Amino acid sequence: MLRIGEAGWIEKAEPVCGPLDAVCRPVALAPCSSDIHTVYEGGVGERHDMVLGHEAVGEVVEVGTSVRDIKVGDRVIIPAITPDWSSIAAQDGYPMHSGGALGGWKFSNTKDGVFAEFIHVNDADANLAVLPEGIPAETGAMLSDMATTGLHGAELAQIRPGDTTVVIGIGPVGLMSVAGAAILGAGRLFAVGSRPTCIEVAKQFGATDIVNYREGDIVEQIMEATGGRGVDRVVVAGGDLGTFQQAFDVLKPGGRIGNVNYLGEGDALRISRESFLVGMGHKHLVGGLTPGGRRRMERMTELVLAGRIHPEKMITHRFTGLEHVEDGVELMRQKPRDLIKPVITV
Repeated sequence: MLRIGEAGWIEKAEPVCGPLDAVCRPVALAPCSSDIHTVYEGGVGERHDMVLGHEAVGEVVEVGTSVRDIKVGDRVIIPAITPDWSSIAAQDGYPMHSGGALGGWKFSNTKDGVFAEFIHVNDADANLAVLPEGIPAETGAMLSDMATTGLHGAELAQIRPGDTTVVIGIGPVGLMSVAGAAILGAGRLFAVGSRPTCIEVAKQFGATDIVNYREGDIVEQIMEATGGRGVDRVVVAGGDLGTFQQAFDVLKPGGRIGNVNYLGEGDALRISRESFLVGMGHKHLVGGLTPGGRRRMERMTELVLAGRIHPEKMITHRFTGLEHVEDGVELMRQKPRDLIKPVITV
């Protein structure tokens, strides 16, 4: 990212490895919609000459003198969120906000990202997870952000067994929210989207109903399908600021909305007084950044190894060579109808 609205290649010095850190070379990389929000919408504010990217599997080429578990030569999942685990925020249970709000999100936010020849990772023992045998590197790259973020949406919504649930937006994160909702025991599970490729994967991941926003108002469709009762839980994984009004409109009293959508533009959420049940409807909204870190990544690999999630089904475009990162980013910007997720192996 050269500046807001302009992406291109740049020469930078190799990163310096501190005593707790590691340096990796990329093995598999995945561009994300968040990269588009950052560079073309200025979602996190002005940035200059910052390397993009936060989804990767890498090979460790250097470790700091105090690193004990991670070894040179290890193939590792590099999570999108790399907290400072000795921070007060981590001790309070919110490692993703270590160093300040959203402070655990370092790559392509407050430090150079992973679309580079060398990747610096802080707190290596606590953030890097060794990629198990049997999980391909490109699948591991899906775990670094898409899988953990999508499942976090289901966690934030606190889905209970049998809950009627809606996932709004079935791009990569939303698809993993569908998978997460199914794992947590959702009953009837609506997936809101329009791209045929995504709809097919949503069904494979556990969606029982598809709501196509191109075929009518999603609130009307969901309320009709539920006999006017609405739903217990909503996961917002796509859309814009207006999506929250729709989420509140379909939510039952006492229901809960979990948001993991990166709101890259716009000024304010506006929820109607009526939809909020004049302030007394016990309707909950919580948005969160995925926890990140080593243990979270290990949990994601356990789900893959047990056959509970299949993030590899989201990969629709494959490239070989670091120079093709640019092609992958452009795909995420243009979003052709057959795209879910591109991966670049290096």
